Amino acid sequence: MSTKPLAKASASSTQPTAAYGEGSIRVLKGLEPVKQRPGMYTRTDNPLHIIQEVIDNAADEALAGFGKRIAVTLHTDGSIGVEDDGRGIPFGLHPEEGVSVVEIVFTRLHAGGKFDKGSGGAYSFSGGLHGVGVSVTNALSTRLQVSVCRDKQVAQLAFSGGDVIEPVTVRPATSGDRKNGTSVRAWPDAKYFESAELPKSELVHMLRSKAVLMPGVTITLTHEKTGDVQTWLYKGGLRDYLSQSLNNEPVIPLFEGEQYASGSDETFAEGEGAAWCVAFTEEGSPMRESYVNLIPTVAGGTHESGLKDGLFNAIKGFIEMHSLMPKGVKLMPDDVFSRASFVLSAKVLDPQFQGQTKERLNSRDAVRLVGTFVKPALELWLNQHVEFGKKLAELVIKQAQARQRAGQKVEKKKGSGVAVLPGKLTDCESRDLSLNEVFLVEGDSAGGSAKMGRNKETQAILPLRGKVLNAWEVERDLLFKNNEIHDISVAIGVDPHGPNDSPDLSGLRYGKVCILSDADVDGSHIQVLLLTLFFRHFPKLIEAGNIYIARPPLFRVDAPARGKKPAAKLYALDEGELTAILDKLRKEGCREGAWSISRFKGLGEMNAGQLWDTTLNPDTRRLLPVAYGEPGFDLTETSFNKLMGKGEAASRRELMELHGDEVEIDV
Repeated sequence: MSTKPLAKASASSTQPTAAYGEGSIRVLKGLEPVKQRPGMYTRTDNPLHIIQEVIDNAADEALAGFGKRIAVTLHTDGSIGVEDDGRGIPFGLHPEEGVSVVEIVFTRLHAGGKFDKGSGGAYSFSGGLHGVGVSVTNALSTRLQVSVCRDKQVAQLAFSGGDVIEPVTVRPATSGDRKNGTSVRAWPDAKYFESAELPKSELVHMLRSKAVLMPGVTITLTHEKTGDVQTWLYKGGLRDYLSQSLNNEPVIPLFEGEQYASGSDETFAEGEGAAWCVAFTEEGSPMRESYVNLIPTVAGGTHESGLKDGLFNAIKGFIEMHSLMPKGVKLMPDDVFSRASFVLSAKVLDPQFQGQTKERLNSRDAVRLVGTFVKPALELWLNQHVEFGKKLAELVIKQAQARQRAGQKVEKKKGSGVAVLPGKLTDCESRDLSLNEVFLVEGDSAGGSAKMGRNKETQAILPLRGKVLNAWEVERDLLFKNNEIHDISVAIGVDPHGPNDSPDLSGLRYGKVCILSDADVDGSHIQVLLLTLFFRHFPKLIEAGNIYIARPPLFRVDAPARGKKPAAKLYALDEGELTAILDKLRKEGCREGAWSISRFKGLGEMNAGQLWDTTLNPDTRRLLPVAYGEPGFDLTETSFNKLMGKGEAASRRELMELHGDEVEIDV
């Protein structure tokens, strides 16, 4: 389970390890962390992502308006060159570090020109966030050489494994040199990758999409071995790209749009917004691509959720306005989105990605940003083209009817002998197991906020009074003497069972069973009691991946407007995230103490809107799946027994003596 630390504690208490003293602590310097754990910084199946880091830097120059050409060359010796005509990386001495700036960029983690997002910064919108990208490329290359043309001078240097082997040399530019720009050539080190081969089709796709997203910028790919040169220059942008990529004829003409916030916008920073092109097809698998500041987000994220919201609300509004909905049909967002192909390019001032590889956008504001611009644009388009609107309505209603028919088939299999649902359960309307989720909420007051803030279509709420019984040593036949456990079992639709049983899961009513408790010590205790119940008496739900832990925030920070960024409410799960948020505000030029910090004493203190934004909304919440981890079932059972067994006081005391100093007390 996600209680792995418990199992580790159990192992360490029975098997002492080697001496642990001051000399045991090792500090990794420079680029050592990247070489030791490359998978934390890049994809290691092949070197494409470390080359993409260099290409992204060139694209950021074009995005900032300082470049019109990016040239990529696949050399015969296995190296890859990337050249742009941007401003060129500065190569003078850094005012604080006393080292050439171009050397710092390639050898230091968390150093770069993209942290200052305010007015006057080198980059307002960029994919670079952490100052990590090209230093990772450098660390994982046997050789990397850089040439920069800038201010009528040319600077050159070279590295091996991240270390400087040819220091910076500067010479005057000659007639044969470019006016300005940066050229990087890297030899990826094969020992860090499963395959040293660069996947050509993925590289071509990435370069082509960059050209689409930057109309007017020419991108070339040269194969030195064959002499082939591929060139991309798109003037039609997203529409041309999506039209060429579709496998099926769209039901209505492509819907495209583009909108960015103005300087007078009080909700979003100036320049934030999106460009999009959407096609609806009756069959075939949809083609979907999304980008944030030109970075491909292959795992989607909150900007795609914003597009989904905008499309759904506009189409639903059109159907209601024209009274097109047949009786008994309920429209869901996936009825609209499942037939949509799209290309989406969002511009976000300070994007938050999931992981260094930036495959998924996590910025909560992006849902509202994209949805706010897409919805009115589509509403206007549909009402200007009513016949096309009716065709689209017909398609999504057909999807809704098919979904409801499939749901009814499942219902018939369940039979009619269903137990009466508990009265305090506020159920959801949908019967689709893939969408439904129930929240086991600590306390009636929090349950009230959750009922008001939830999506009543797919989210059910079951408030729990007080702390649930420790069910570790309770006989299965006696479980239902406890009202709370009885209600949980009936609401979920599954009877208690053991690890070797084969329970009937056909009555399961929710795809996700989410434990929602306060973010404090009491809340953690309730989490453990419920996890004990599920592990001991509903283990097959854990095996099937149905149990989750919702993670509400402990703090709210009210941040004032800073630079281009408007005032905002930021949420932190714990002290560590709070510190990170405050550090970020300071970097953005926020005056010390200009913010205010609120600590939630419990879920009941949150209003419905706050609870939705932070904990219930599938697009912005953090939901932790519960599963058996590395220790496996047996070791996890041992750990649970030590923690929850009545006759295990001595073992618990031993655990506390061994690991008590690792716990931070939350008073």
